[in-house]
Amino acid sequence: MLKKVGVVGSGMMGAGIAECAAVAGHEVVMRSRARSTADAVIATLEKSLGKRVAKGSLTDEERTSALARVTATSDLSDLGDVDLVIESVLEDLPTKKHLFNELDRVCVESAVLATNTSTLPVIELAMVTGRPDRVCGIHFFNPAPRMSLVEIVRPLTASQETIDIARAFSEACQKTPVEVADRAGFIVNALLFPYLNNAVKLFEQGTASKEDIDTAMKGGCGFPMGPFALLDLVGLDTSVAILDVLYAESKDPSCAAAPLLRRMVSAEMLGRKSGKGFYDYHQPESNHSAQSRPS
Repeated sequence: MLKKVGVVGSGMMGAGIAECAAVAGHEVVMRSRARSTADAVIATLEKSLGKRVAKGSLTDEERTSALARVTATSDLSDLGDVDLVIESVLEDLPTKKHLFNELDRVCVESAVLATNTSTLPVIELAMVTGRPDRVCGIHFFNPAPRMSLVEIVRPLTASQETIDIARAFSEACQKTPVEVADRAGFIVNALLFPYLNNAVKLFEQGTASKEDIDTAMKGGCGFPMGPFALLDLVGLDTSVAILDVLYAESKDPSCAAAPLLRRMVSAEMLGRKSGKGFYDYHQPESNHSAQSRPS
């Protein structure tokens, strides 16, 4: 039975996963490279949980209990006694491989090491450890506290026990887990990013404006966000990186990143994170900014 969960990475995803685990009743050790950023995650959690109390989806007592279960650290060795650790650091294979090698060194032999990668090959991470049978993917979606799906990624080396632990953890977090083979993009991104990329190509060809394409996909397909608002939310640099991984494995032309995407990344027009992408987020009250918020 899982009692203690480690989360590595103090970004939005790391904070969201930590929140899910804490609300589910697990002790959580939140590790960031700097103590200041680890402490900032606690403040982020407090704010997010407060919003849930205000909406009535969490009691004040539950909020207080969840916060009390989370500790922040900058020392990786503080993850030594966790039952499960989930990394959510930079989506860069060498960075993740180095981290998994370190986690293998500091974590107890029985611990499951999981990655929140959305695209990268989990087997590459498993094989830098001495426990490839206890490595898998547990891919939450953004924002983790609100999105119901978790992709459980089974590399060739993972044991059934490891997959069962990942599934049980996901269900304890009130998520719907789906199991998927360790292939680029898994399920969601393998289907989603060719669609997003084709939307950019459609815009490049002059078929319609980005605003009208977003409106069409929301009104015609019932999507909560149009493709350009979603690209801005994900980040254009992240989107290009995902497309590159998909294309490298499949050689599918629909996964070859549209030239406009690459030019925008070169111009540091990355979407919400930089303040400007397909839409301008320096004007928070503008219509396109309002439409871009996920429902």
